[in-house]
Amino acid sequence: MARTGDEQNQTVVEIKAVDDPYPMVSELTFVDQSGGLRSDVHAALAEQNGAFGLLAEGTLAARLGIEVGDTIRLGEHAFQLRGIIEREPDRLSSGFGFGPRAMISSEGLAASELVQPGSLVEWEYTLAFPEPLDETGLAAFEAQANETHPDAGWRIRDRTEASPRLSSAIDQFAQFLTLVGLTALVVGGVGVANAVRAFVEAKRKVIATFKSLGAAGPFVFRVQFFQVMAIALLGIGIGLVIGALVPWAVQFFFGEFLPVPLDTRLYPDALGLAALYGILVALAFALWPLGTVRDVPATALFRDVGGNSRRFPRWVYLIGAAAAMIGLGVVAFLVSDSRFIAAIYLAAAGVSFVILRLVGWAVMAIAKRSPRPKSTAAKLALGNIHRPGALTPSVILSLGLGLTLLVALALIDANLRRQLTGSIPEVAPSFFFLDIQNNQLDAFTSLVADQAPNATLESVPMLRGRLVSLQGIPAGDFDAPPEAAWVLSGDRGITYEAEAPEGTELTEGEWWPADYAGQPLVSFIDEEGRQLGLEIGDELTVNVLGREITARIANFRDVEWQSLAINFAMVFSPNAFAGAPHAHLATVTYDSEQSDETELALLRDVTAAFPGITSVRISDALDEVNALVEDLALAVRGAASVTLIASILVLAGALAAGHRHRLYDAVILKTLGATRVRILGAFLLEYALLGFAAAVFGLAAGSFAAFAVLEYVMTAGFTFLPSVAFGAVGIALLLTVGLGLVGTWQILGQKPAPVLRDL
Repeated sequence: MARTGDEQNQTVVEIKAVDDPYPMVSELTFVDQSGGLRSDVHAALAEQNGAFGLLAEGTLAARLGIEVGDTIRLGEHAFQLRGIIEREPDRLSSGFGFGPRAMISSEGLAASELVQPGSLVEWEYTLAFPEPLDETGLAAFEAQANETHPDAGWRIRDRTEASPRLSSAIDQFAQFLTLVGLTALVVGGVGVANAVRAFVEAKRKVIATFKSLGAAGPFVFRVQFFQVMAIALLGIGIGLVIGALVPWAVQFFFGEFLPVPLDTRLYPDALGLAALYGILVALAFALWPLGTVRDVPATALFRDVGGNSRRFPRWVYLIGAAAAMIGLGVVAFLVSDSRFIAAIYLAAAGVSFVILRLVGWAVMAIAKRSPRPKSTAAKLALGNIHRPGALTPSVILSLGLGLTLLVALALIDANLRRQLTGSIPEVAPSFFFLDIQNNQLDAFTSLVADQAPNATLESVPMLRGRLVSLQGIPAGDFDAPPEAAWVLSGDRGITYEAEAPEGTELTEGEWWPADYAGQPLVSFIDEEGRQLGLEIGDELTVNVLGREITARIANFRDVEWQSLAINFAMVFSPNAFAGAPHAHLATVTYDSEQSDETELALLRDVTAAFPGITSVRISDALDEVNALVEDLALAVRGAASVTLIASILVLAGALAAGHRHRLYDAVILKTLGATRVRILGAFLLEYALLGFAAAVFGLAAGSFAAFAVLEYVMTAGFTFLPSVAFGAVGIALLLTVGLGLVGTWQILGQKPAPVLRDL
């Protein structure tokens, strides 16, 4: 706890104590009292006039309301804030903390008296060799160190992976970007197909004229093909320019918010890959609609104003489209950050295409075989769905893919937020108190009872230990599933209890007697225990304070981490740690909601009386976590925005592709005496039927996609949220149908004569 000299303000800080060689690589810079930028770290941290120096992040000064030059207290010593850290070379390797970072010297840490038996301290040693080792040398050194000291319990990182957590987060985000990028390709491809279909439709008279003058089918195809590819190349060129400029724009507008500066150089290989993607997408999705015009006679082009022929293109065009599609999939697979995910996604996309096509044809078949309704609007709607040349398959495909994406992104975002805020119980602890020493426990309990008489205090002994082996197998060699691997990684908080804590739910086994004195026993968390394949009677070994203790599993129990109560993965019988020095962990839970002033008053009293105790206010901790989640959500939305825009354009393209058909239908129906309301009702019913069919698929596929991303890419839990899923679909359909009706209303305003003259 860092606190001001008047004891009025305090906050949790992450303290980093450095020795003389720090930093061994690069340099740390900070802003001093005069506003100048300095890098003489140890001069700033040295003791001057009885006070050691302290460097901190700007957040610490803002929270405590202090400036450079002011004094704050850490533990039993006063420190002078001598600078705001501008750049810390090893910042990213330190991970996420629940408070701003403060840097002091090793001598300053000793003066603070914060390090006591059982305190939560992590020691890091940095090694620099006279001659840098290559990756082979690094691997050999790590292997030798682990072989020489197999029970040391250290975690070794080298320069290729300075921050495993950060690397893991980057890998997960890269996997998500893979999904977003592939989705953009697929959705964009459907947009290309719609655009080409609309282009061919608009060129009907030109194609008919060519054929009437004796132009051969291949010539007609080449003319349209070269036009489409010229437009595609122009679009690709514009995309490359924008894509190359985006890093500069991000660095210019958002550079101060990024943890590392962007490298804004041009990467020809990335731009070339983007161009290749664009060309393959254009070929894969344009050849089919272009190929259908070759064998259509001029008479059909003049007469078939209601829609394109359903004839399949010749095999050469089908093979060309298939080859481009396969090439697109191969390139996407080879350059993907996660080829496994890419392979699954490409297979799922292919299945989705087939299913959506089948859904489109099924809707047409059902509409064709449905009983003839009495309503004229219903008759027109069903006729529009199943008539020759109907756009039902393409509209279902476009809507289905767009809705799938919207549902997936909505569920991913809602699940991330819900897991951190929606699962918090109504009655949760207000405070966690850490590092309560044995000789402080009674006095601390009395102070809390006096200052918060309407609160419940719960305290348990707390030690730090790590699993050395399970079932006789070293923890490093144990084949643990990803969802349970966290139990085996690093130090873990553990405790002991003579009796089962209140509210404990045993799923198997029995709790030990209060006076048990035999072989140490342990109660293990049920879910992860099952995932690790553990059973009652299995033995596990933990290393606590350098001593290895083997215990037998006596029972499994349920743990609700979302309750924010005191929970441990392992609870031991008291005789396991007899005589071991340790601290205590405590929670304070108010019986009713309290004001901020009441909670802050208790925080000030505890901090003033026990400077070495760390007080974590739950609401403050959640604010830190929520800020991190907001950043994550912003990154996810930013990455997915390109695909969302593509989806909107695809939906608009699907509607635009049917504009000409709707125009002719509306004019003929108006000529035969139909009113605007009746025609609008028919189109509305048609859109609603198509939207319902696409929505059913979008809900199912989008929910499954969100489940797969959260469970296997982001390694987070998934819960189906009906309000979110149905809300996303409902809003998307309202916008889509609304856009369709706006276009239809404009069509209904067309005068019949000019259109009829063109028939």
